[in-house]
Amino acid sequence: MLAVHFGAGNIGRGFIGTLLFDANYHTVFVDVNETIIQEINERKQYPVILAGEEEQEKIVSNISGIVSTEQPEEVSENIAKADIVTTAVGPQVLPIIARNIAEGLVKRFDEKNDYLNVIACENMIGGSTLLKEKVLEHLPQEYHALLEERVGFPDAAVDRIAPNQENEDLLVVTVEPYYEWVVSRNDVKGEIPDIKGITYVEDLTSYIERKLFTVNTGHAAIAYLGDQFGYDTIKEATQDQEIITTVNGALQETGHVLIQLYGFDGATHKKYRKKIVNRFKNPYLNDEITRVARGPKRKLGERDRLIRPALQYVELFNEAPKYLIKVIISALDYSNESDAEAVELQQMIQESGYAQVLEDVCGLSPEEPLYDYIMDELGN
Repeated sequence: MLAVHFGAGNIGRGFIGTLLFDANYHTVFVDVNETIIQEINERKQYPVILAGEEEQEKIVSNISGIVSTEQPEEVSENIAKADIVTTAVGPQVLPIIARNIAEGLVKRFDEKNDYLNVIACENMIGGSTLLKEKVLEHLPQEYHALLEERVGFPDAAVDRIAPNQENEDLLVVTVEPYYEWVVSRNDVKGEIPDIKGITYVEDLTSYIERKLFTVNTGHAAIAYLGDQFGYDTIKEATQDQEIITTVNGALQETGHVLIQLYGFDGATHKKYRKKIVNRFKNPYLNDEITRVARGPKRKLGERDRLIRPALQYVELFNEAPKYLIKVIISALDYSNESDAEAVELQQMIQESGYAQVLEDVCGLSPEEPLYDYIMDELGN
């Protein structure tokens, strides 16, 4: 079986590529990084380290690689033959790889009459849906009906921590032992891919928001609060009880939202929440705050991990989510000269003030209670 995977970074190799290997796929990694692709093609394998009390090493093999910018025809040829296509490139890169996928689908439609599923494994809501929209923009009109008939773009929720790392071995990647890969069964075309580790569900929304409002909210909270307190790593920040108290408070607030909206069992969700916080405390992962905190404008968006659950909390309970507001303010104040979004955010605050940023970045109007709650906490 053949898998084409876009993105040979830490998540691509340490998470998705590992599960594809376990499912007996030959995985073709597609990436712009010529050095990594060259190493993949020369060595045909790489080690994955599971960071825990008992460190484990797994060798992933049955792989090859393509430099997408240099070998677009090879990308198309492999998509034409693939049994599955996956991505782990980052939300902002999905529109870029859409052209490669569209060109491969044209070749496939001309040569084969079968089904294919394309799964975007990104840290976002509706990644595969977005990718489908971008693919259609590049796909000639005469192939649109064939795409609708033969190609599934099931959305997914993915979760595994893979910190920034510098290793002597370019291909070795360290990840946490825990992972979760949940895929919408309803959008799969043809046979459901038999990949151990994927959980197929009828209603993905509740799982996506549970992950977004717990894992992503919690991770971001530790990062922004940690920066505010002067720490450099997530590990350091999790050792500060004041930070953990605020994070637990924020996740209790998001938990109330999730339980109210989706009917999660309270006791079960409490265990899930505690498990997530313990993952952040993993002493064997040395994750930098700058990695987790990067892109604050996106993370402060109205549909993302901070503003969205805060808005829903106000709507459902008619009171201020005081811990989430503390986290939102720490994100608004995040400063990092090497992070373009952080630089832009601070420039906007200096030039226009917090009120305008709440409107332009967070999508909040002055008529919304959350807007007033945040401005009151800021002392404005």
